[in-house]
Amino acid sequence: MKAPVGSKLTERDVTPEAIYLNRRQYLKASAVGAAALMAPALKASEAAPSADPAPLWLQSQNKQASSSPFSTTEKLTPYEYVTGYNNFYEFGTGKDDPEKKGQDFKPHPWQVTVSGLAEGTGTFDLEDLLKGLAVEERIYRLRCVEAWSMVIPWLGVPMAALLKRLKPLSSARYVAFETVYRPEEMPGQGSFFAAIDYPYVEGLRMDEAMHPLTLMATGVYGRSLPNQNGAPLRLVVPWKYGFKSIKSIRKITFTDRQPQTTWEKANAREYGFYANVNPAVDHPRWSQAEERRLPSTLFASNRVPTLPFNGYADAVAGLYQGMDLTKYY
Repeated sequence: MKAPVGSKLTERDVTPEAIYLNRRQYLKASAVGAAALMAPALKASEAAPSADPAPLWLQSQNKQASSSPFSTTEKLTPYEYVTGYNNFYEFGTGKDDPEKKGQDFKPHPWQVTVSGLAEGTGTFDLEDLLKGLAVEERIYRLRCVEAWSMVIPWLGVPMAALLKRLKPLSSARYVAFETVYRPEEMPGQGSFFAAIDYPYVEGLRMDEAMHPLTLMATGVYGRSLPNQNGAPLRLVVPWKYGFKSIKSIRKITFTDRQPQTTWEKANAREYGFYANVNPAVDHPRWSQAEERRLPSTLFASNRVPTLPFNGYADAVAGLYQGMDLTKYY
Protein backbone atom coordinates (compact mmCIF):
# COMPACT_ATOMS: atom_id res chain seq x y z
CA MET A 1 0.00 0.00 0.00
CA LYS A 2 1.44 3.37 -0.99
CA ALA A 3 2.09 6.04 1.57
CA PRO A 4 -0.76 8.38 2.48
CA VAL A 5 -1.06 11.73 0.78
CA GLY A 6 1.02 14.19 2.77
CA SER A 7 2.64 11.42 4.80
CA LYS A 8 5.42 13.72 5.97
CA LEU A 9 3.02 15.30 8.44
CA THR A 10 3.40 14.56 12.13
CA GLU A 11 1.03 14.67 15.09
CA ARG A 12 1.93 18.35 15.47
CA ASP A 13 0.19 19.04 12.17
CA VAL A 14 -3.22 17.85 13.37
CA THR A 15 -5.77 20.63 13.77
CA PRO A 16 -6.14 21.24 17.50
CA GLU A 17 -9.57 20.01 18.50
CA ALA A 18 -10.37 23.07 20.59
CA ILE A 19 -9.59 25.38 17.65
CA TYR A 20 -11.85 23.46 15.29
CA LEU A 21 -14.76 23.04 17.68
CA ASN A 22 -14.71 26.73 18.58
CA ARG A 23 -14.46 27.98 15.01
CA ARG A 24 -17.88 29.64 15.21
CA GLN A 25 -16.56 31.96 17.90
CA TYR A 26 -13.57 32.84 15.73
CA LEU A 27 -15.83 33.66 12.80
CA LYS A 28 -17.57 36.26 14.95
CA ALA A 29 -14.29 38.06 15.58
CA SER A 30 -12.92 40.81 13.34
CA ALA A 31 -11.25 39.75 10.10
CA VAL A 32 -7.79 40.55 11.45
CA GLY A 33 -8.42 38.95 14.80
CA ALA A 34 -9.98 35.88 13.26
CA ALA A 35 -7.05 35.43 10.91
CA ALA A 36 -4.61 35.64 13.78
CA LEU A 37 -6.54 33.23 15.97
CA MET A 38 -7.03 30.71 13.21
CA ALA A 39 -3.43 30.75 11.98
CA PRO A 40 -2.37 27.55 13.80
CA ALA A 41 -5.32 25.63 12.37
CA LEU A 42 -4.69 26.93 8.86
CA LYS A 43 -1.04 25.91 9.01
CA ALA A 44 -1.87 22.52 10.44
CA SER A 45 -4.46 21.34 7.97
CA GLU A 46 -3.80 23.60 4.96
CA ALA A 47 -7.37 24.57 5.94
CA ALA A 48 -10.63 23.55 4.37
CA PRO A 49 -10.99 25.68 1.21
CA SER A 50 -12.86 28.90 1.86
CA ALA A 51 -14.87 28.52 -1.36
CA ASP A 52 -17.76 26.10 -1.02
CA PRO A 53 -19.14 25.01 -4.42
CA ALA A 54 -22.43 23.76 -2.97
CA PRO A 55 -25.63 25.75 -3.60
CA LEU A 56 -26.41 28.47 -1.08
CA TRP A 57 -29.30 26.56 0.49
CA LEU A 58 -27.00 23.66 1.39
CA GLN A 59 -24.24 25.94 2.61
CA SER A 60 -26.76 27.71 4.82
CA GLN A 61 -28.18 24.48 6.20
CA ASN A 62 -24.71 23.14 6.99
CA LYS A 63 -23.65 26.38 8.69
CA GLN A 64 -26.54 26.00 11.12
CA ALA A 65 -25.22 22.66 12.36
CA SER A 66 -25.42 22.06 16.09
CA SER A 67 -22.91 20.03 18.08
CA SER A 68 -23.90 16.46 18.84
CA PRO A 69 -23.49 14.52 22.09
CA PHE A 70 -22.62 11.50 19.94
CA SER A 71 -19.24 13.02 19.04
CA THR A 72 -15.97 11.48 20.15
CA THR A 73 -13.37 13.67 21.83
CA GLU A 74 -10.48 12.02 20.01
CA LYS A 75 -8.00 14.07 18.00
CA LEU A 76 -9.18 14.93 14.51
CA THR A 77 -7.53 13.59 11.38
CA PRO A 78 -6.18 16.54 9.32
CA TYR A 79 -8.38 17.83 6.53
CA GLU A 80 -5.93 16.92 3.78
CA TYR A 81 -6.02 13.26 4.82
CA VAL A 82 -9.80 13.19 5.07
CA THR A 83 -10.12 14.61 1.57
CA GLY A 84 -6.96 13.18 -0.03
CA TYR A 85 -6.85 9.56 1.12
CA ASN A 86 -10.07 7.90 0.01
CA ASN A 87 -11.60 4.72 -1.32
CA PHE A 88 -14.06 5.75 -4.03
CA TYR A 89 -13.54 3.27 -6.83
CA GLU A 90 -15.88 5.19 -9.12
CA PHE A 91 -12.91 7.51 -9.65
CA GLY A 92 -10.15 4.89 -9.50
CA THR A 93 -8.56 2.43 -7.10
CA GLY A 94 -5.69 4.65 -5.92
CA LYS A 95 -6.15 6.48 -2.65
CA ASP A 96 -5.51 9.82 -4.36
CA ASP A 97 -7.60 9.05 -7.45
CA PRO A 98 -10.87 10.44 -6.03
CA GLU A 99 -9.30 13.82 -5.34
CA LYS A 100 -7.42 13.96 -8.67
CA LYS A 101 -10.08 12.49 -10.94
CA GLY A 102 -13.24 13.63 -9.22
CA GLN A 103 -13.08 17.33 -9.99
CA ASP A 104 -15.26 17.07 -13.11
CA PHE A 105 -18.04 15.36 -11.19
CA LYS A 106 -21.15 17.54 -10.89
CA PRO A 107 -23.02 17.00 -7.59
CA HIS A 108 -25.43 19.88 -8.12
CA PRO A 109 -28.26 19.98 -8.99
CA TRP A 110 -29.09 16.61 -7.43
CA GLN A 111 -32.13 14.40 -7.18
CA VAL A 112 -32.80 11.28 -5.15
CA THR A 113 -35.30 8.61 -6.21
CA VAL A 114 -37.16 6.85 -3.39
CA SER A 115 -38.96 3.58 -4.18
CA GLY A 116 -40.32 0.42 -2.64
CA LEU A 117 -42.21 -0.13 0.59
CA ALA A 118 -42.80 3.46 1.71
CA GLU A 119 -45.47 6.14 1.44
CA GLY A 120 -43.03 8.83 0.43
CA THR A 121 -41.87 7.49 -2.91
CA GLY A 122 -40.91 9.51 -5.97
CA THR A 123 -38.01 11.58 -7.25
CA PHE A 124 -37.07 14.54 -5.07
CA ASP A 125 -34.76 17.50 -5.42
CA LEU A 126 -32.16 17.24 -2.67
CA GLU A 127 -33.26 20.57 -1.21
CA ASP A 128 -36.84 19.33 -0.83
CA LEU A 129 -35.65 16.03 0.64
CA LEU A 130 -33.59 17.74 3.36
CA LYS A 131 -35.65 20.89 3.91
CA GLY A 132 -36.37 21.51 7.58
CA LEU A 133 -34.15 18.70 8.88
CA ALA A 134 -31.69 19.85 11.52
CA VAL A 135 -28.02 19.37 10.61
CA GLU A 136 -25.66 18.16 13.32
CA GLU A 137 -21.90 18.07 13.57
CA ARG A 138 -20.74 14.61 14.62
CA ILE A 139 -17.12 13.65 15.15
CA TYR A 140 -16.94 9.93 14.39
CA ARG A 141 -14.24 7.33 14.11
CA LEU A 142 -14.02 5.82 10.62
CA ARG A 143 -12.51 2.32 10.39
CA CYS A 144 -11.65 0.99 6.95
CA VAL A 145 -11.73 -2.77 6.33
CA GLU A 146 -8.14 -2.31 5.12
CA ALA A 147 -7.12 -1.65 8.75
CA TRP A 148 -6.56 2.10 8.64
CA SER A 149 -8.70 4.65 10.43
CA MET A 150 -9.49 8.34 10.82
CA VAL A 151 -11.44 10.66 13.13
CA ILE A 152 -13.71 12.87 11.03
CA PRO A 153 -16.00 15.83 11.84
CA TRP A 154 -19.06 15.19 9.68
CA LEU A 155 -22.08 17.41 9.10
CA GLY A 156 -25.38 15.71 8.41
CA VAL A 157 -28.92 14.83 9.37
CA PRO A 158 -29.84 11.80 11.47
CA MET A 159 -30.90 9.03 9.13
CA ALA A 160 -33.91 8.34 11.32
CA ALA A 161 -35.25 11.86 10.69
CA LEU A 162 -34.97 11.41 6.93
CA LEU A 163 -36.52 7.96 6.94
CA LYS A 164 -39.45 9.10 9.08
CA ARG A 165 -40.11 11.77 6.46
CA LEU A 166 -40.28 9.03 3.81
CA LYS A 167 -42.65 6.93 5.94
CA PRO A 168 -41.51 3.34 5.32
CA LEU A 169 -44.22 0.70 5.64
CA SER A 170 -44.18 -1.82 8.46
CA SER A 171 -43.28 -4.49 5.90
CA ALA A 172 -40.00 -2.73 5.07
CA ARG A 173 -37.24 -4.65 6.82
CA TYR A 174 -34.27 -3.24 4.89
CA VAL A 175 -33.27 -0.07 3.13
CA ALA A 176 -30.93 -0.16 0.12
CA PHE A 177 -28.87 2.72 -1.27
CA GLU A 178 -27.39 3.20 -4.72
CA THR A 179 -24.61 5.47 -5.92
CA VAL A 180 -25.14 7.59 -9.02
CA TYR A 181 -23.98 6.01 -12.28
CA ARG A 182 -22.17 8.53 -14.47
CA PRO A 183 -19.21 6.86 -16.22
CA GLU A 184 -18.63 10.02 -18.23
CA GLU A 185 -17.80 11.84 -14.98
CA MET A 186 -16.61 8.86 -12.91
CA PRO A 187 -13.80 7.21 -14.89
CA GLY A 188 -13.63 4.17 -12.61
CA GLN A 189 -17.15 3.18 -13.60
CA GLY A 190 -16.20 3.04 -17.27
CA SER A 191 -12.91 1.23 -16.81
CA PHE A 192 -12.49 -2.14 -18.54
CA PHE A 193 -10.58 -3.21 -15.42
CA ALA A 194 -13.26 -2.10 -12.93
CA ALA A 195 -12.83 -3.99 -9.66
CA ILE A 196 -16.55 -4.10 -8.89
CA ASP A 197 -19.90 -3.87 -10.66
CA TYR A 198 -21.68 -0.51 -10.86
CA PRO A 199 -23.77 1.20 -9.74
CA TYR A 200 -22.54 0.66 -6.19
CA VAL A 201 -25.20 -0.75 -3.84
CA GLU A 202 -25.27 -0.90 -0.04
CA GLY A 203 -27.94 -1.66 2.53
CA LEU A 204 -28.92 -1.74 6.16
CA ARG A 205 -31.55 -3.40 8.27
CA MET A 206 -34.24 -0.92 9.20
CA ASP A 207 -33.24 -0.95 12.87
CA GLU A 208 -29.65 -0.14 11.87
CA ALA A 209 -30.79 2.66 9.58
CA MET A 210 -33.05 4.10 12.30
CA HIS A 211 -30.36 3.92 14.98
CA PRO A 212 -29.48 7.35 16.44
CA LEU A 213 -25.82 7.00 15.38
CA THR A 214 -26.59 6.52 11.69
CA LEU A 215 -26.01 9.73 9.77
CA MET A 216 -26.79 10.99 6.28
CA ALA A 217 -23.82 13.28 5.76
CA THR A 218 -23.94 16.51 3.79
CA GLY A 219 -20.62 18.01 4.85
CA VAL A 220 -17.24 17.51 6.47
CA TYR A 221 -14.89 19.81 8.37
CA GLY A 222 -17.43 22.63 8.47
CA ARG A 223 -18.22 22.74 4.74
CA SER A 224 -20.21 20.82 2.17
CA LEU A 225 -18.86 17.45 1.05
CA PRO A 226 -16.11 17.53 -1.58
CA ASN A 227 -16.62 15.24 -4.57
CA GLN A 228 -14.06 12.72 -3.34
CA ASN A 229 -15.92 12.33 -0.04
CA GLY A 230 -19.26 11.52 -1.61
CA ALA A 231 -20.88 14.83 -2.51
CA PRO A 232 -23.58 15.78 -2.09
CA LEU A 233 -25.01 13.02 0.11
CA ARG A 234 -23.43 9.98 1.73
CA LEU A 235 -24.14 7.50 4.47
CA VAL A 236 -22.04 7.31 7.65
CA VAL A 237 -22.45 4.24 9.89
CA PRO A 238 -19.62 4.59 12.43
CA TRP A 239 -19.70 1.08 13.91
CA LYS A 240 -19.30 -0.60 10.52
CA TYR A 241 -16.37 -0.81 8.14
CA GLY A 242 -16.13 2.17 5.83
CA PHE A 243 -17.34 0.43 2.69
CA LYS A 244 -20.85 0.41 4.18
CA SER A 245 -20.90 4.21 4.15
CA ILE A 246 -21.98 4.57 0.52
CA LYS A 247 -21.24 7.83 -1.29
CA SER A 248 -23.08 10.11 -3.75
CA ILE A 249 -26.44 8.48 -3.07
CA ARG A 250 -28.94 8.75 -5.91
CA LYS A 251 -31.46 6.08 -4.96
CA ILE A 252 -33.10 4.80 -1.75
CA THR A 253 -35.22 1.63 -1.82
CA PHE A 254 -37.28 0.13 0.99
CA THR A 255 -37.62 -3.65 0.76
CA ASP A 256 -38.63 -6.74 2.70
CA ARG A 257 -35.59 -8.67 1.45
CA GLN A 258 -31.93 -8.31 2.32
CA PRO A 259 -30.33 -6.49 -0.63
CA GLN A 260 -27.25 -7.96 -2.24
CA THR A 261 -24.57 -5.36 -1.74
CA THR A 262 -21.74 -4.60 -4.13
CA TRP A 263 -18.81 -6.00 -2.15
CA GLU A 264 -20.83 -8.95 -0.94
CA LYS A 265 -21.58 -9.75 -4.58
CA ALA A 266 -17.92 -9.33 -5.53
CA ASN A 267 -16.53 -11.48 -2.70
CA ALA A 268 -18.94 -12.62 0.01
CA ARG A 269 -16.20 -14.51 1.84
CA GLU A 270 -14.35 -11.28 2.56
CA TYR A 271 -17.14 -8.68 2.69
CA GLY A 272 -20.33 -9.67 4.46
CA PHE A 273 -23.58 -7.75 4.58
CA TYR A 274 -23.22 -6.62 8.19
CA ALA A 275 -19.58 -5.47 8.11
CA ASN A 276 -19.51 -4.67 11.82
CA VAL A 277 -16.04 -3.76 13.05
CA ASN A 278 -14.86 -6.82 14.97
CA PRO A 279 -11.22 -7.22 16.07
CA ALA A 280 -11.90 -10.89 16.83
CA VAL A 281 -12.85 -11.70 13.24
CA ASP A 282 -9.95 -11.26 10.85
CA HIS A 283 -10.23 -10.44 7.21
CA PRO A 284 -9.13 -13.58 5.30
CA ARG A 285 -5.98 -11.74 4.20
CA TRP A 286 -5.04 -9.70 7.27
CA SER A 287 -5.67 -9.21 10.97
CA GLN A 288 -8.31 -6.78 12.21
CA ALA A 289 -6.95 -6.65 15.76
CA GLU A 290 -5.17 -3.33 15.14
CA GLU A 291 -5.57 -0.34 12.87
CA ARG A 292 -3.27 2.35 11.48
CA ARG A 293 -4.63 5.68 12.63
CA LEU A 294 -3.86 8.38 10.09
CA PRO A 295 -1.67 10.34 9.90
CA SER A 296 1.07 7.73 9.96
CA THR A 297 4.48 7.22 8.40
CA LEU A 298 6.83 4.34 7.73
CA PHE A 299 8.67 5.13 10.95
CA ALA A 300 5.63 6.14 13.01
CA SER A 301 2.87 3.73 12.06
CA ASN A 302 0.55 5.05 14.78
CA ARG A 303 -1.10 1.69 15.38
CA VAL A 304 -3.92 1.43 17.90
CA PRO A 305 -6.06 -1.52 19.03
CA THR A 306 -9.31 -1.98 17.11
CA LEU A 307 -12.37 -1.74 19.35
CA PRO A 308 -15.49 -3.92 18.98
CA PHE A 309 -18.05 -2.07 16.87
CA ASN A 310 -15.35 0.59 16.39
CA GLY A 311 -15.83 1.75 19.98
CA TYR A 312 -19.62 2.09 19.76
CA ALA A 313 -20.49 -1.25 21.35
CA ASP A 314 -22.40 0.27 24.27
CA ALA A 315 -24.79 1.90 21.81
CA VAL A 316 -25.19 -0.77 19.12
CA ALA A 317 -24.29 -4.23 20.43
CA GLY A 318 -27.93 -4.82 21.39
CA LEU A 319 -28.90 -4.75 17.71
CA TYR A 320 -27.10 -8.07 17.26
CA GLN A 321 -28.01 -9.87 20.46
CA GLY A 322 -28.09 -13.62 19.91
CA MET A 323 -26.40 -13.41 16.50
CA ASP A 324 -23.20 -15.31 15.72
CA LEU A 325 -21.00 -12.43 14.60
CA THR A 326 -18.43 -14.80 13.11
CA LYS A 327 -21.16 -15.92 10.73
CA TYR A 328 -22.96 -12.62 10.26
CA TYR A 329 -19.90 -10.53 9.58
